[in-house]
Amino acid sequence: MQPMTTPHQTAPDTPPLLAEPIAVASLNGRKPKSLDLAPDTEALQHVAAYLGFTALRKMRFRGTLAPKGREDWELSGQLGATIVQPCSVTLAPVTTRIDTPLSRVFVADWHEPVGEEVEMTLDDSLEPLGQRIDLSALLIEALALAAPDFPRASGAEMAPEGVLRAAPEGDSPLDDAAVKPFAALAALRDKMDRG
Repeated sequence: MQPMTTPHQTAPDTPPLLAEPIAVASLNGRKPKSLDLAPDTEALQHVAAYLGFTALRKMRFRGTLAPKGREDWELSGQLGATIVQPCSVTLAPVTTRIDTPLSRVFVADWHEPVGEEVEMTLDDSLEPLGQRIDLSALLIEALALAAPDFPRASGAEMAPEGVLRAAPEGDSPLDDAAVKPFAALAALRDKMDRG
């Protein structure tokens, strides 16, 4: 698969639509709804560009949307994907397989926490239940969170102290001693002390 973006392109502003939002009124309040989403090639390319990946080779979500209590709904399932990102050290392509569970509870009687309640609300699986459930947004968010922040190709290592050193062709990179302002004077003093 060809990369959707190059360093000179920008990612699209519009989030990809992987599935039409599910109207809550259309759900049967007595039985779960099975979900199986596998976006086509065009949608995969759109997601890759949107998230800044070099490529998204596969993506699939299998799960259920089940009634919980009288008015709430619970989404649970497994998201799988194969992504390609540039190595954070060498920029070589790094392929990562992602398999992550996805769980959300859509609460009908939702109220935004205020004041001290914000600190107590640690459950990030709770969402307000609106008229529609946007699976596309949930899957793209889950994929973005599961992707490595700093992918690393096999054998790629950071320079000591995590600093990347580079120099023009034919020159040696500067080391810590060379960039100290009085390094040359200290070397001259040492030479004079020995002489």
